[in-house]
Amino acid sequence: MMDSERDLYRPQPDFGTPPSLAERAGAASVTAIIDGREVSVAPGTTVMRAAALSGGSIPKLCATDSVKQFGSCRLCLVEIDGMRGTPASCTTLVAEGMKVHTQTKKLEKLRRGVMELYISDHPLDCLTCSANNDCELQDQAAAVGLRDVRYGYEGANNLAQPMDISNPYFDFDPSKCIVCSRCVRACDEVQGTLALTIEGRGFDSKVSAGLASDSFLSSECVSCGACVQACPTATLQEKAVKEIGKPERATVTTCAYCGVGCTFRAETRGEEVVRMVPWKDGKANRGHSCVKGRFAWGYAQHQERILSPMIRSSIDEPWQEVSWEEAIAHTASELKRISAKYGRNALGGITSSRCTNEETFLVQKLVRAGFGTNNVDTCARVCHSPTGYGLKTTFGTSAGTQDFDSVEDSDVILVIGANPTDGHPVFASRMKRRLRQGAKLIVIDPRRTDLVRSPHVEADYHLPLRPGTNVAVLTALAHVIVTEGLADETFVRERCDWEEYRHWADFVSLERNSPEFLEPVTGVPAADLRGAARLFATGGNGAIYYGLGVTEHSQGSSTVMAIANLAMATGNIGRRGVGVNPLRGQNNVQGACDMGSFPHELSGYRHVSDASARALFEAEWGVPIDPEPGLRIPNMLDAATDGLFKAIYIQGEDILQSDPDTKHVAAGLAAMECVIVQDLFLNETANYAHVFLPGSTFLEKNGTFTNAERRIQPVRKVMEPRNGPNGNGYEDWEITQLMARAMGLDWNYTHPREIMDEIARLTPTFAGVSFARLDAEGSLQWPVNDAAPDGSPIMHIDGFVRGKGKFVVTDYVPTDERTGPRFPLLLTTGRILSQYNVGAQTRRTANVVWHEEDLLEIHPTDAENRGIKSGDWVRLASRSGETTLRATVTDRVAPGVVYTTFHHPATQANVVTTDYSDWATNCPEYKVTAVQITPSNGPTDWQEEYEAQATRSRRIRGHEGAMEPAE
Repeated sequence: MMDSERDLYRPQPDFGTPPSLAERAGAASVTAIIDGREVSVAPGTTVMRAAALSGGSIPKLCATDSVKQFGSCRLCLVEIDGMRGTPASCTTLVAEGMKVHTQTKKLEKLRRGVMELYISDHPLDCLTCSANNDCELQDQAAAVGLRDVRYGYEGANNLAQPMDISNPYFDFDPSKCIVCSRCVRACDEVQGTLALTIEGRGFDSKVSAGLASDSFLSSECVSCGACVQACPTATLQEKAVKEIGKPERATVTTCAYCGVGCTFRAETRGEEVVRMVPWKDGKANRGHSCVKGRFAWGYAQHQERILSPMIRSSIDEPWQEVSWEEAIAHTASELKRISAKYGRNALGGITSSRCTNEETFLVQKLVRAGFGTNNVDTCARVCHSPTGYGLKTTFGTSAGTQDFDSVEDSDVILVIGANPTDGHPVFASRMKRRLRQGAKLIVIDPRRTDLVRSPHVEADYHLPLRPGTNVAVLTALAHVIVTEGLADETFVRERCDWEEYRHWADFVSLERNSPEFLEPVTGVPAADLRGAARLFATGGNGAIYYGLGVTEHSQGSSTVMAIANLAMATGNIGRRGVGVNPLRGQNNVQGACDMGSFPHELSGYRHVSDASARALFEAEWGVPIDPEPGLRIPNMLDAATDGLFKAIYIQGEDILQSDPDTKHVAAGLAAMECVIVQDLFLNETANYAHVFLPGSTFLEKNGTFTNAERRIQPVRKVMEPRNGPNGNGYEDWEITQLMARAMGLDWNYTHPREIMDEIARLTPTFAGVSFARLDAEGSLQWPVNDAAPDGSPIMHIDGFVRGKGKFVVTDYVPTDERTGPRFPLLLTTGRILSQYNVGAQTRRTANVVWHEEDLLEIHPTDAENRGIKSGDWVRLASRSGETTLRATVTDRVAPGVVYTTFHHPATQANVVTTDYSDWATNCPEYKVTAVQITPSNGPTDWQEEYEAQATRSRRIRGHEGAMEPAE
């Protein structure tokens, strides 16, 4: 059961070995007698787990329920009637009628002897050890009654080995290692990196992070923390535990990074976070984590965080710190002035995909009910808006079809335009586990991502398509499936519109859509494409996972619909192991869309022109709702430069760094009379702001996030908000409410649970959601309503939400962004594991040790032709602009393609991206930009001017010289 609020610190229960498949499936039980108690468990359950489930405890060291049983420590020995010897309880399965004895004189003697051997080569510094009273070795020594060590401490030992302190977040002290192999197995089985091994034999055995010359930092370790969590001693331990001490309290909450939505226990001492430990009962992460969620939370206390409201009349002036009362009054006055002078449509807002559902809902409510306009948008505009359009058109709902557990039943996994190991690493680990079990893999990506080839994982087909040709590749796959008779026509007849299918099938069957015809367009060998199509159609359960490499194109919506076509044509919808699964980039981008953050939709994806939907909101809010859609983000900026749009309220988004064509964004912001930024730091957008309202971190608020699998999860306050005098600040929803009240709205929410109740009243897919249910059940997957009272892990089981599945013809239309003599290369962009989005959070943590600057990947052939070597400064130029950064020469990209990330404002990679966008949603075409690469000797004039303007803009009156640059 999940803690509903802060509770005293205690370790999470550890049942010693993982649940069996039968236990997970709720299968019939077998009954045994353990220490005189009758115990019923699922078949395949170990004696150790059975004892733990019944309230007992068998001593153990090498066993933990996050990895498979190993049987090496010999501490968990038991006696079983009718069985010879003393078998290990971690590797012995319960049988019907078995009688087990876990505490006998013989076992006491054996266990004590084993423990003596461990302790004889272990430092006796328990009182000063940072794991004191939180150490399994210490606990088990007490459990077996060890009082003395007969062997003494003379002779050879492992007590003087040097510590490895290279990793910024945890230390490795080999002198305290008992070589239980739990860390090695966690790296293998949970994370799937296989970075650790046991080096040497016998007495010389020790944990190694690769070669003898490797440290944890220089090795292939990805700092996910699985080894730290598995370690039973202080061998692998967080530096923060050593610095702060053992936690006092633990609060279960949800990570605020990517769309996986990992559940963590925030373990605290006072108001200080000691560590974030993945929650074993988290249904999205199942007890695993990545370097960001596990360790990169220090930005909440970073010195650059702004804690006081600030205002100024011009962006050329320094900021002036003011009270909350003055800031809110000034903001409301400006918004009223502009509305009166230019009209209500001169105002708008942008909701945050990093804030909670409740906070996002209130921002769009403020814009619609307070500003009187539908000019509201969200960051999904520039990432997954084509997902909403494409899946709603074909399936009837704007979200993915599966839960993450579903991948465990996939036989063929198709990953297109996504890099899960970097962007969604916890889910990637689960995917890799399934691949190691035998599932097949197809990767469609212009870059050789880690999934294409990594330890014990290799794609059966890697289709390195030319950027911008997604639709052509998917149509060619469909061509093979239809023309070779591989479509599941039984499924199509039952579940889809047959006439639309026939029209689509006739289209994809045309010779111009064959792999051979399209090979010069896509760059993908026809034989490979045919092989991949046959594998997906005939290999069993086929699941499709996609990311921004699908949506951020001029044909993003077409690509999403082409993916849906492929899934329907092969019958891969409506059960476990299949489906269409968008990997959402931010922690609550799904929720932001659900909450009505688009200018044309109210919460639950109901169009503003729908009179019945508007009537619900008008009755609840007591104001009329405009039936006409409002402006999208690009339209707001266009209208600003045209003098028609004058004020914008931006909560938790940095559009100047994240949106395309940086110069155009800057011009639009500069043309406005009132830019209000609500954030943690003076981000790039704040360079053009007139009001800055300091926000609160996920550690300082209550609410909910909705992850990529539609899972609504609680966010629980760990500490009080710091954005106010003496730490008495506001959660973000409270700031929006203050603005609403100053604008004349009678809002009186006292807790986010009341906002969720309003969401549930107004949003059919959330009708059964409440904080009480989330506290009781941990999470719920929408839709949650009378038709699905327990939620919907799998969508479209008996039929599509829209009725019949809709096949849509998706003809390939080349992008208008073309290469040529001036710009002969294609730039595509993406993310890296250690950084997140625009880097505002992760750049203010120790994660910069892995990625301190954006780098440009270029193929050896292209580099040689230009005289470029790794580490050289290069000029990256397009038709829109230019910037400079360092090059990395690699064959991960194909000739003619270059790649970079967008995490660092010093690079401002989006200054080169264009204003081309998806035909249906205006999602920018980040993934295809024609560029030229030439050697450079440093930053461009534009970069230097940009940095100078940013430095001027960040001045705070009374703090001159105190503010450090954002980098």
